[in-house]
Amino acid sequence: MSESAENKSFWEHLDDLRGSLIKIVVAIVLFSTLAFCFKDILFKIVLAPKDSSFFMYKLFGGGDFTIRLMNIGLTEQFMIHLKTAFAFGVLMASPYIIYVLFDFVRPALYEKERQHSTGIVVSSYVMFMIGVAVNYLFIFPLTVRFLGTYQVSEQVSNMLTLQSYMDTLLMMSIVFGIIFEIPIVSWLLARFGLLKAEYMTRYRRHAIVAILVIAAIITPTGDAFTLLIVSLPIWLLYELSVVIVKRVNVTEP
Repeated sequence: MSESAENKSFWEHLDDLRGSLIKIVVAIVLFSTLAFCFKDILFKIVLAPKDSSFFMYKLFGGGDFTIRLMNIGLTEQFMIHLKTAFAFGVLMASPYIIYVLFDFVRPALYEKERQHSTGIVVSSYVMFMIGVAVNYLFIFPLTVRFLGTYQVSEQVSNMLTLQSYMDTLLMMSIVFGIIFEIPIVSWLLARFGLLKAEYMTRYRRHAIVAILVIAAIITPTGDAFTLLIVSLPIWLLYELSVVIVKRVNVTEP
């Protein structure tokens, strides 16, 4: 812990926190405003998975299709525009947000703690962003393709609401961002002596069943292909966590 951090009073720390929060709010507002102004580009990215021209569909094959989205509320499109711009603003400002928060906390940490915390923060951010990217590029398009084109009868056509589409995209992005934190959480638990690699290998079958259940909850499409696509990255994360925990167990006294 630095001497300057020890010498500061509670009110000085509170003032530093207020300054950090102001910087974060300003950054989010600026990036959200930027995203709001570029509406065409923003929703070209967001709505890309609803058409067969999206590259993922071409990669896995399949016929031409398009999903029609409709708006049923007077203010719905404007509010969704605001919410989407805000989400992108937070996403774009997140590196700066993390830097500001870490810069606020850093003086209270010892040198060894700073080294570990820097690695944890950076790794957590990278893994979260990878999770969001995997969802947008692979998982969400598969979900949209199946559920958006599924029909119980040719007499019933699908017209999804924009609100439903956006809520599903945002929810799944957050969920997969959190799921991709599994290796980081496993490393922390192993460092604290709460997780052993032998336990993870011994209960691997139980873990696979749990992964399939989680995958079914995240994307309740009912088809084996989508379930496999969703389960695969989670299982790979589990196996990566086993390797990480095993290395921690070996190096720890």
